[in-house]
Amino acid sequence: MVQRRVVTAVLAAAVLMVTTGCSDDGGKQPDTPGSSPPSSSTPASPSEQAAAEVPPAKGSVKVVRTVTEDLNTPWGLAPLPEGGLLVSSRDEATISRIAPETGEKTELGEVPGVAPAGEGGLMGLAVSPDYASDHMLYAYFTSESDNRIVRMLYDPEKPEGEQLGAPDTILRGIPKGTNHNGGRIAFGPDQMLYASTGERYEGPLAQDKKSLGGKILRITPDGEPAPGNPFDNSPVYSYGHRNVQGLAWDGKQRLWASEFGQNTWDELNQIQPGGNYGWPEVEGKGGESGFIDPVAVWGTDEASPSGIAMAEGSVWMAGLKGERLWRIPLDGTKASADPQAFLEGDYGRLRTVVSAGGNKLWLVTSETDGRGSPENGDDKILELEVT
Repeated sequence: MVQRRVVTAVLAAAVLMVTTGCSDDGGKQPDTPGSSPPSSSTPASPSEQAAAEVPPAKGSVKVVRTVTEDLNTPWGLAPLPEGGLLVSSRDEATISRIAPETGEKTELGEVPGVAPAGEGGLMGLAVSPDYASDHMLYAYFTSESDNRIVRMLYDPEKPEGEQLGAPDTILRGIPKGTNHNGGRIAFGPDQMLYASTGERYEGPLAQDKKSLGGKILRITPDGEPAPGNPFDNSPVYSYGHRNVQGLAWDGKQRLWASEFGQNTWDELNQIQPGGNYGWPEVEGKGGESGFIDPVAVWGTDEASPSGIAMAEGSVWMAGLKGERLWRIPLDGTKASADPQAFLEGDYGRLRTVVSAGGNKLWLVTSETDGRGSPENGDDKILELEVT
């Protein structure tokens, strides 16, 4: 492992404090128009509009209900346009559909070629932006040789367990390891597919722009490097990552990502195309030229973050080792207040959080992943109301 330069003792005293900006201002993603101003004979000033968009420093979380339970190693979660939630089982390599109203499970089928081991297996799921016409599902999984992204036809008219078509591999060659396999995939507002990858415990891969490890990738639905990517003919969108497992976009179409630290700092980053996020040279807020500092950091015992989602002007971040849900209120590209923790220890390890529309979230627990202490009913999907 390459020797890394961690942050100083002064920064160590500043855990959970947020930066006032990134170390590199270049390459910001274009903003999209915001919400319409309030109806009034006198339009609100820009400062008044900005203040109205900033969430309060303190929020709240209410667990509305348990949607379903008795899931085995759930990892990815993807809502279907017609209703229903698709959930992947990392170790069983299956995809199931959950009826949100009743919690009833229907197994679509097993994804062939998955080789579960350690943190690898069947992980992220995404639904095609053209799902209404193509009925395609996308999955990120660990095979015997690599991590890869596939797409499969979903036919709900077929018998249970036979509803998945043969996987079509659209991207292969992502480095695999026992740990640090990344695994989150999501279609962005631009209808391109984004994927988070890990560096399989080989830190230098994260700085090697020719490697797919330790990156956030951006590809077309067919698996080609997406138009407008920062590096010619490359799927690499950002680099210098250790193990990103959370991807989400805010109302201005800015991409945010959560990242596992090693022994000191977990991170929330605002992603800029072509940005270098420092690993393995920097862990946490290094303040070094050429690297983009995180927006917020946590001690690894408090977070070990996996999935993130946007709701009510805040990032909501699921913590595995930290066994809590973090709220990070945003003001543009920085946090507007200190992160706030909820559900600490109530449901154990938390893996995935997904917007359910408005002020609601779906939250997936992760007690059966080999590092938790499963109880009756684990694992679960919970419905939350947040402010």
